[in-house]
Amino acid sequence: MVPSAQTQTAQDADLIERIRPIGQIYVAGEVELVTAAPEVIPTTGLEVYEQFCGACHQAGIAGAPMIGDQAAWAPRLAKGKETLYQHAIGGFNAMPAKGGCNNCDDALIVEAVDHLLAALP
Repeated sequence: MVPSAQTQTAQDADLIERIRPIGQIYVAGEVELVTAAPEVIPTTGLEVYEQFCGACHQAGIAGAPMIGDQAAWAPRLAKGKETLYQHAIGGFNAMPAKGGCNNCDDALIVEAVDHLLAALP
């Protein structure tokens, strides 16, 4: 069976993508250097939660207590909010320090924890 022109075009595109170079060499003056977009640094606890915390706390990944799950948060709250803040800032178990938001100041992390806790019934 002879492939149609449309099928052949799709196969060609796939081939081009597979053999595409993984990097480029920049020679000053030859081409314009394209830089990555600047990192968006969150400015509120909600933004910290959405960008860094939500992935694990929405699905309970690696034992993260899910947002709004009273039973999961009760033993943690029993240790006090200050302990929660310390764990969020310094990291705890599988959670990295500051949930991976290395550019966030401690106050933003505290706001993100407060956002999580505000969702409790």
